[in-house]
Formats: sequence, C-alpha cells, structure tokens
Amino acid sequence: MTAINQNSIFYHIYPLGACGAPHFNDFQSAPEPRLRQILGWLDHIQSLGANALYLGPVFESNSHGYDTADYFHVDRRLGARADLAELARTLHSRGMRLVLDGVFNHVGRNFWAFRDLQENGVNSPYRNWFADLRFDQRSPYGDPFSYAAWNGHFDLIKLNLAEPVVKQHLFDAIRMWKEEFQIDGIRLDAADALSFDFMRDLRTFTNQLDPDLWLMGEVIHGDYRRWTNPAMLHATTNYELYKSLYSSFNDGNFFELAYSLNREFGSGGIYKEIPTLYNFADNHDVSRIASQLRDKQHLSLLYFLLFTMPGVPSVYYGSEFGFEGVKQSDDWNLRPIFALHELQNLAHAFDLRGWIGHLAWLRQSEPALRFGNYEQVLVASRQLAFSRETGNDCLVAVVNSAAEPIELSLSLRGKANWRFFDLLSQEEFFTAGSDGTLQVVMKPNQVRLLKNG
Repeated sequence: MTAINQNSIFYHIYPLGACGAPHFNDFQSAPEPRLRQILGWLDHIQSLGANALYLGPVFESNSHGYDTADYFHVDRRLGARADLAELARTLHSRGMRLVLDGVFNHVGRNFWAFRDLQENGVNSPYRNWFADLRFDQRSPYGDPFSYAAWNGHFDLIKLNLAEPVVKQHLFDAIRMWKEEFQIDGIRLDAADALSFDFMRDLRTFTNQLDPDLWLMGEVIHGDYRRWTNPAMLHATTNYELYKSLYSSFNDGNFFELAYSLNREFGSGGIYKEIPTLYNFADNHDVSRIASQLRDKQHLSLLYFLLFTMPGVPSVYYGSEFGFEGVKQSDDWNLRPIFALHELQNLAHAFDLRGWIGHLAWLRQSEPALRFGNYEQVLVASRQLAFSRETGNDCLVAVVNSAAEPIELSLSLRGKANWRFFDLLSQEEFFTAGSDGTLQVVMKPNQVRLLKNG
C-alpha cells in the first residue's frame, strides 16, 4: 500500500506562478528563495483538509517549468535545494505528503546535454539522448539538425527514453529527489506520450527505491487501465470526470456525469480497482472552474460532488477563493501570484474556503466516502443522487442544481424503513418507506448528505 491512498486530499500549487517568479530564467541570478513562501501557506492548506501537496515543476528550467534545463538543481527563481528540503521536512512534520512533477518526456532548449549538441553537433557525446535526431535537415529554430518535439512545440525536445544512459540519468535524479526531499510521489507529466517500456522500468526502479512511492500519470484520453496496473502507475488524472463535472452543470445534464461515474465506479465499473484516480475541478492547464461555470452558485455544489465521489480529490491553489482565469496561449493567467495575506481579508458572501474545509472533514469522518461502493440512486437533468456504502454505513449524496425547489423520490434497495439524517443541515431526518423509497425535499441549488441511523 502506497502512502498516498483514498485517505489523501491534495492541494495543488504551481510554484513559479504562485510564488511570483519571473516568467523567464536568466541562468545567472543568485537563487531567490521564493519557495519559502509556501511555508506560510501550510496552515491555510491544512484548514482545507489537505494532507498532500502536489507541487508543479520546481527544477531548473527556461520558462514555465516543463522545459527542464537540469533535473538536479532547483530552479533559481524558486530557491536552492536547501529551500525545497526545508519545505519537505516541514510538510512531513505536519503529517503531509509531497508529490513533485516529473517531466521525463521532453526537456527545454537550455538542457545541458542539448546545449552540448548545439555546440558540438555530430561529435557530441549526447547525440543519442534525443529522439529522431537527424543532421540532414534543420530545426524550426535554425539548428543544423532536426529532432522530435512534444506535440509540435520545438522548444520541448523529446528525450530518447530507449537510450539506457538517458533513463539512468532520470532515475539518478529521482533517487536524489527521494534522498534529499523524501518525496512521496511523482506526477508524470505527459504520461500518455511516454512509452510503456519506460514506465515499467520506472515502476521497477521506484519499487526498489521505495515501495510506497506513488506514481500518477497525466493522461487526457483513453482507457486509464492501460497506464494503471501493478507493472506501471498507481493512478492517472481523471479528465473524464473533470469534463463531466462542469458540463453537467452548464448544460443542465447530469446524465453525462452519471454515465461517467457509473462507467468508472458502478457495480461493473472499469476503474473500481483504481481507487486513487486523481479528481479535480481545475488545474494549471485548464480554465479555472469559477470561469468555466456559467452559474457561480454551482461552485459549492460542484465541490460537494468532488468530495463525495470515488477517487482522490484535489484543490488547485486559489480556486478556494473563487479565482478566475480562462486558458490562453501561455497559461500564465491560470497560474497567478498567490497573495494569501490579502485574500484572507476579503469578505465573501459565501465562504468557499470554509465549505471545502467542511467537506474535507466530512470525507475524513465518514469511511464510506473514501472506501464505500458507488451506486447511482437517481439521475435527472438537474438532479443527481448516489450512495456510498460500506459495512453498515450508507451515505446518500443528493444535488439539486435547479433554481426551483423539488421533491425527489429516492429508491434505496434493501433500505425499507431505514432512517436517514442530513449531515449538512444537522437537523433533518427522513425515513424510507416499506418499499425503500425516501422522499426528500430539496431547496434551489441545495445539496444533502444523508446518513443512515
């Protein structure tokens, strides 16, 4: 069992943006310990119920962090190795886990081996480090050679991961991350572009290094079982549920979300054996959820679903304050400075921070929300209900996203005459009839979490 499991709740920070680093690295300035800002955010992060921190890229890069220049040095715009080590020690002293970004598919044009290739050409000892390298044509940047790039971005040069020395270089870096920072997991950037052979070798290596080291892959499309299995990764990003979440609210179509949840986690769900799929409302690559939702009142409802559905929930920094941002070409507007001291003084009509913290507390208080079976109870255009059940505990999550009240008839198999208590209102009881039907009155834009007994 890895240290990261169904008990985990993530907080995701993109440090170059959140800590206010310059957008470009001059590779000359002295390290600026901006990472230490995060130490002052930990009380806030824990108040949201998070017990795991996923840090976006922290190693030396040219610009956005996913264009690595050196896997062994902390980006000077964020500080030095000692700064990251202190953050890691502090996290662990608080019982929190640390997951770092592993960008192994490609490197930036300032990567030291690529610079040697530019200088020495065919005589470079690193010419085999890069995929599809050819000296009979030029790159779009005018290099006297061409190379494979990630997704057509020629500032991101694809590594030749079939080359043993390249793989060893990356594994040596991971070993250093473990020894110096005691990392608990790695999020594999662009995992759907990595070869399965590389991921199998990676899993073999990390199992030897630390059997509890969690590997989670960024996968946009496809069957997640191709990546998550005992030979490769422990989990992937759950982009299917991400898309279903916001579009079900916007389109007034909970049938979409219900289909995805049933497909993934229902009685015949294809991902029932992957309990730590990484669920999120937004991240550093997509528009902020407060900008995605057409009706801001649905924010609280969406987070309710995020914390009650199967999988591991994650909150992206600033979204607990309703940060907005629409995806553009460079994504920096999705990755703004995090001025926590200013944000905490803002008055909000609805305290989303407190709501998320309460949902996290409920999730940790109720084992059924972490480990329980998923079963669809009701689905309509603007209403959804499902149960999470384990042992003698049954919880029913109910959502009404309509602007009107409604009375719902929830058919609960095997629950004849059972009594349910609303954990959110702390005052309302509902009793199922002799046929197991539960009549529940819902206000406009209301959620309920009903527990038997």
